Amino acid sequence: MWKSEIGIKGAVVVATRLKERYQKEVVPRLRTRFAYRNVMQVPRVEKAVVNMRVGDAVADPRQIDKAVEELTLITGQRPLVTRAKKSIANFKLRAGVAIGAKVTLRGDRMYDFLDKLFSVALPRIKDFKGISERAFDGRGNLNIGMKEQLIFPEIDYDKVEKIRGMDITIVTTARTDEEARELLRLLGLPLREAAPAA
Repeated sequence: MWKSEIGIKGAVVVATRLKERYQKEVVPRLRTRFAYRNVMQVPRVEKAVVNMRVGDAVADPRQIDKAVEELTLITGQRPLVTRAKKSIANFKLRAGVAIGAKVTLRGDRMYDFLDKLFSVALPRIKDFKGISERAFDGRGNLNIGMKEQLIFPEIDYDKVEKIRGMDITIVTTARTDEEARELLRLLGLPLREAAPAA
């Protein structure tokens, strides 16, 4: 559904829909908009990092397995289990205890995930008006906080034991937020409309 086939000298290469869009539409438009002299100057998405924190894993270690399973379904890649770096007595947390899971996506898997995020998952959020300008970090990267994993189509509502949030960081090679914003907007990221000046 998310991929299409392109024949190159008899060989069949599978390219994602979003990657094709980047190469055919986004790169030329960014080159004219920002007057890049070289195609290598055009910003691109480098990686997408999906992080799911599981605070109740301290009391019930089985919650980590469920988070890993859900993150695997969402991203198509097995996540890395993150562990506490130091002990914090107030949270009954010991160093080395599993407290979350994260996945770093690159290449085609990243483009597949971003396509699904932009066109399916984000529009499913109730009262969603678009991603805020403040979600950019000043260096061309975007940070999005999700309140629940149910917005992804792979997650079956009936099998979910607990609603968990996640953080998604999209790292680009853009030097400024303006370049990153335009890159992601052209790729299909729904951005919030700026409020009209009074």
